[in-house]
Amino acid sequence: MDLETVTAALRFPDTLIIEADGDVYAICDPDGTYEQRPRNGWATVVTSDAHDTASDLGRPGVFRLNLGLLRERAAEVVGGRTDPTEHDLTALDVLMPHPVYGAYGFVCVLTPDQTWPQVQELIDEAHAHAVAREGARRPRTQRS
Repeated sequence: MDLETVTAALRFPDTLIIEADGDVYAICDPDGTYEQRPRNGWATVVTSDAHDTASDLGRPGVFRLNLGLLRERAAEVVGGRTDPTEHDLTALDVLMPHPVYGAYGFVCVLTPDQTWPQVQELIDEAHAHAVAREGARRPRTQRS
């Protein structure tokens, strides 16, 4: 899959997409309060080694999609092998724990191709997880 297709899959009505330095951040922002209350993204697409060098993103056409899931689900997705050192973090098209945030339920895939159908399902799961988390954080008076 190319970068544009992956980025398009992150566009949900309640999601703010921020593009900076070639990277993409998908942030659950249903009430448009990100400027007053910044928060982390539920998905990111990184295109360089600026944040970490584990994936060797300097290779032509290589990018990393990161998705925040429930920890139990993330462990399931990576076959129970949640320690990033147990994976080849430079392998293309393989679901694995995020090299830095794997312990927090983030999984990643470099330039998905054959995994794309599964990755699309995981994008939906990561979005639903972010929506639930965001709903739990909003004051009771703002919850629907």
